[in-house]
Amino acid sequence: MQAAPTTRTGRRPGRPAARRTHTALAAGLLTAVLALSGCGAADDSGASTDKRAAAPAQQNEAGSTAGGAKQDAGGSAAAARKPNPSAAAHVIRTASLSVEVKSAPEAAAAARVTAEAAGGLIADEKTQQVDAARASSHVVLRVPQGEYDNVLRELSGTGKLLSRTSTAKDVTDQVVDVESRIASQRTSVARVRKLMDRADELSDVVALEGELSSRQAALETMLAEQASLKDRTALATITLNLSEPRAHGKADAADDKDGPGFLDALSGGWHVFVTVVKWLAMALGAAAPFLAVAAVALVLWRLLRRRGGKAGPDGG
Repeated sequence: MQAAPTTRTGRRPGRPAARRTHTALAAGLLTAVLALSGCGAADDSGASTDKRAAAPAQQNEAGSTAGGAKQDAGGSAAAARKPNPSAAAHVIRTASLSVEVKSAPEAAAAARVTAEAAGGLIADEKTQQVDAARASSHVVLRVPQGEYDNVLRELSGTGKLLSRTSTAKDVTDQVVDVESRIASQRTSVARVRKLMDRADELSDVVALEGELSSRQAALETMLAEQASLKDRTALATITLNLSEPRAHGKADAADDKDGPGFLDALSGGWHVFVTVVKWLAMALGAAAPFLAVAAVALVLWRLLRRRGGKAGPDGG
């Protein structure tokens, strides 16, 4: 096998062509790489630009979302802090019922049982006889607020309902005001007590005792008002008036329609006669002294006249 021919420089004749081929290939690869890098950079820069352009919108959206969430949270917190009016309401409820029943004492006893079963009590009860055949009852019940409607409904169904009235007065502001004034007054009383403990002069002690007595009396008045409000808001008041029907209602109505009869006229005439006789007797009694004096004078005058008549003929 023979060696390849060489040139004068000692190099093989195919080497320059191979190098040019490799260089061309390398240049092509470099160009492709640069082109790809440029596209990638352009894409990256476009994406970055898009991201930078979208970032403020996202921040604004996030801010608005966060603001809305804060507002919702604030509103929820405010709603949670705000007291429920219905839960803290203080209401005074009163009602009055007039019912016609067959037996007033029995209906009053049934009302007492109803009130006690509901956890209430009877504050006042009075039964009286209207006439020989009828009676009436007046009952005042105190029942818990939660049983007020049920008791009222049950009492209304005991007989013929004649009338019904009910009222509800919200005293929540008054209750809160009394509680606030009591707290302030207690603080004031405690302050005066501390001043009394520190006082050395007798005049100061006397003055502070008078002030303490005045403030303590005001505090007791407020406490009494608070207790009254608590009682009236805890228990509702129902006034029940029970009456029995008239047995001869129709006959009485017919008599009233026909007007007075003979017996009524006779009774009226007799009453007038008795009244006239009474006044005549009174007038006669008032004139009796004058009539007696007049009678005595008349008798004396007649006696004197008779004597004068007899003396006249004898003297002639």
